[in-house]
Amino acid sequence: MAEKNLLLGDEALALGALHAGLSGVYAYPGTPSTEITEFIQAHPLAAERKVHNVWSSNEKTAMEGALGMSYAGKRALVCMKHVGMNVCADPLMGSAMTGANGGLVVAACDDPSMHSSQNEQDSRFWGTFGMMPVFEPSSQQETYTMARAAFEYSEKRGIPVIMRLTTRMAHSRAVVEPWKDIQEQNELHYPEHPRRWVTLPVNARVRNRELIKDYAQFEEDAAESAFNFLKDGPDHSMGIIACGISYNYLMENFPQGCPFPVLKVSQYPFPRKMAQELAGMVPKILVIEEGQPLVEERLRGVFPIGTEIIGRIDNTLPRDGELSPDAVRKALGLPALEAYPASEVVAPRPPALCIGCGHRDFYTALNNVLKKDYPTARVFSDIGCYTLGYMAPFNAIHTCVEMGASFTMAQGAAYSGTWPSVGVLGDSTFTHSGMTGLLDAVNGKADVVLCISDNLTTAMTGGQDSAGTGRIEAICEGLGVEKEHIRTIVPLPKNYPEMERVIREEIEYHGVSVIVCRRECLQTLRRHAKTAAK
Repeated sequence: MAEKNLLLGDEALALGALHAGLSGVYAYPGTPSTEITEFIQAHPLAAERKVHNVWSSNEKTAMEGALGMSYAGKRALVCMKHVGMNVCADPLMGSAMTGANGGLVVAACDDPSMHSSQNEQDSRFWGTFGMMPVFEPSSQQETYTMARAAFEYSEKRGIPVIMRLTTRMAHSRAVVEPWKDIQEQNELHYPEHPRRWVTLPVNARVRNRELIKDYAQFEEDAAESAFNFLKDGPDHSMGIIACGISYNYLMENFPQGCPFPVLKVSQYPFPRKMAQELAGMVPKILVIEEGQPLVEERLRGVFPIGTEIIGRIDNTLPRDGELSPDAVRKALGLPALEAYPASEVVAPRPPALCIGCGHRDFYTALNNVLKKDYPTARVFSDIGCYTLGYMAPFNAIHTCVEMGASFTMAQGAAYSGTWPSVGVLGDSTFTHSGMTGLLDAVNGKADVVLCISDNLTTAMTGGQDSAGTGRIEAICEGLGVEKEHIRTIVPLPKNYPEMERVIREEIEYHGVSVIVCRRECLQTLRRHAKTAAK
C-alpha cells in the first residue's frame, strides 16, 4: 500500500520541495506561510541532508539568499505571506532578469479575507509584473506534486517560479501520497550565462528582450501543462474557468462531475488559446478565482464579441474576501445547502493580548504618562502582537501601516511639529525593517522616542527565533544612538514607577531616544520550561 500523509497545504509544499532535492529554505514567518519552513526545520530528511533552514531577517534577505543558492546550482525555496512579496520585490524583479541556475521557487501565501493581514493582495500579479511563471495548486496532492514540477520547470527555462497558495489551501488538511523516489540534491555548478547575473544596463537590455520572448514560451508551456486542462460537459449554456483552489470549490458542488465545460487553470501565464477554445463552445463564462479578478479582467480582450463574462466584477461572486464552496454554489444558481444555525451560546471574541503579556504592562505605563502629561502625543505602532494595543482597554496607538513604518512615521510627524512623537515596534520587526528607520532618525536628529517591545521571539506567528535577540542595545548603539539614551526597562506592574520615570525623561530629551522594554513572551517561556523539564 502506498504511503499516505495527512498534510496541510503548507506541509505538502514543504515535503514536495524536500523530495525534489531542496538544499535551502529562506523565509520570514508570516501567516499563512509559516508552516512551510517549520515543517522543513522539523523534518529528519532536512537534518540528514543539512538543508539550510534558519529564519531570515526579512523577506528581502530571504530572496537574496535563495538567489545566491540558485546561482551556485542548488535548489532553493523562498516562503512568505503576500505582503512579504512587497518587501522582496527588488530582488524578486531582479531575479527575473538574472534567471535561475538551480531551481528557485518563491512560495507566496495570500490571505483573502485578511484573517491575519492588513490588506488583500493577489500574488499572481507578480508573475505578469516580473514576467515569471506562476503555479497555483488546486489541492494538497497537487501542491506536493507541483513543488517538484516547479523546480524542474525553473531549471528547464532558467527562471524563478512563483507558487501561490491561499489561506484555505495553506491551512486545510488532505491526504497526500508522496513519490517513492526522492531526488538527490543538485551538485554545485555555476551559470552557463554568467553575464545575465551582472545587471548592468548593457547586459540587462539584452536580457530584457530575451525575457519578453521567454514569456511567450511560458504561455505556450502553460497551454500544454498537465496542471491546466479543458474538460467538456453536456450543458453548453455556460462555461467555467476555475483557477487554483477555486476548482476544488467548484467540484465540491458537483461530486458526480460538472455538467458545464470547465477550464482548470493552475499554471500561468494564462493560457489564452485554451480560453478561446472554451469561448467557442458557450455563450457565457463564469470565472472563479480566489483573490482579485485578474483573469476575469483580461478576458475582455480575448473572447469573441458577445461572449458574456461573469464573476467577481459583476458581483456574481463576492468582490472581496475569501471564496468558499457555498459562494460558488450561489453563483452557479444552485439551492443553498442546509446549514447549522448560528450559536446562541458562543459569542465571537476579537483577539487580545495574553493575560500577563509584557506588552500590556508597557502600554499601561505609556498611557499613564501620555494621557496625564502629554495629551497631544501620537503613538505610531507596527505589525506584531503589540498592535492589539489599539484595542480596549489600552487604546494606546494611533497608526499601524506596515512593518517598520512606526519608526519612520514617528520621524515624519516629529519633523512636522508633533510632540511627543512615539514609535513602537517589536524586536523581530526592528531587525526586519526598523533598523534603517532608526538610522534615519539618528542622521536627521529627530525628536522622537522609539520603543522596542522585546519579548525575545517572533511571537505573533508562533514563537520563531528573533534575529536580534540579545543584541538590540548593541545594534542601536552601533547605529549611532547615544548610549545614555538607550534605556532598558522590565515591564512588570511593580516597575511602573521606574518605567514611567524613564518614559518621561526620554520624552523631555529632545533627540533620538530608544527604550527597550524586555520580558519574554509567556507562550515561549512556557514552551522553554516544558523543554527544560524533559
